Amino acid sequence: MDTEAHAVDIESQLPSTGARWGAEALGTFLLVLGGVGTAVLAGEHVGFLGVALAFGLTVVVGAYSFGPISGGHFNPAVTVGLATAGRFAWRDVPGYIGAQIIGGLIASTLLFLIATGRDGADLKNFASNGYGAASPDGYGLLSVALVEIVLTAVFVIVILGATAPRSTPAAAGLTIGLSLTLIHLVSIPVSNTSVNPARSIAAAIYGGSESLIQLWAFLVFPIVGALLGGLVFKPLLDGIRKTV
Repeated sequence: MDTEAHAVDIESQLPSTGARWGAEALGTFLLVLGGVGTAVLAGEHVGFLGVALAFGLTVVVGAYSFGPISGGHFNPAVTVGLATAGRFAWRDVPGYIGAQIIGGLIASTLLFLIATGRDGADLKNFASNGYGAASPDGYGLLSVALVEIVLTAVFVIVILGATAPRSTPAAAGLTIGLSLTLIHLVSIPVSNTSVNPARSIAAAIYGGSESLIQLWAFLVFPIVGALLGGLVFKPLLDGIRKTV
């Protein structure tokens, strides 16, 4: 088989674009359903630790279930970070982000229907992210900006490292999920933890006017962090490739 024919054969075995988008939508649906759902429906029972674990566990489950199809991003910031590091094609970024937002919105709509199914339901801000009075512990915009940018960069770097050529593929999903749990433990009191614009959009549409007004911060800061994470890791990734 010549090189061109071999390349065509390999490409034909890859998941279709529709399958990859579907996997991203389903994975983000699971992330929002599990993470935001725990915060909205069971937050008073499980506390910050329970919510942090819920977000981490959904990523672990999603990574092993849908990662083989789409790569398991489930987060626009992750998609942008991987593209910045040269691990993902920029031309595929819009489709992935669109699928992630749709999956998250479907999940939060389902959660809204469930949460309003009892008398006297108080949805508060629907686990939305916020700063100032909307921050769980009253942190200002600068604190929120720093925590979201830095922790998103860290998350992207962990993902790039855990999935690098010399890594252990079987452990990647667990590593990434545990890192997201740690990120939530640090930042829930500060911003209610975004590091994921799709998660923030999904919650904000049912979180009230203040959540929607402040949503811009949780679109901008995670993307800035993702760009930084990709740029920081790219030379390391290039070095790894040269030694493989």
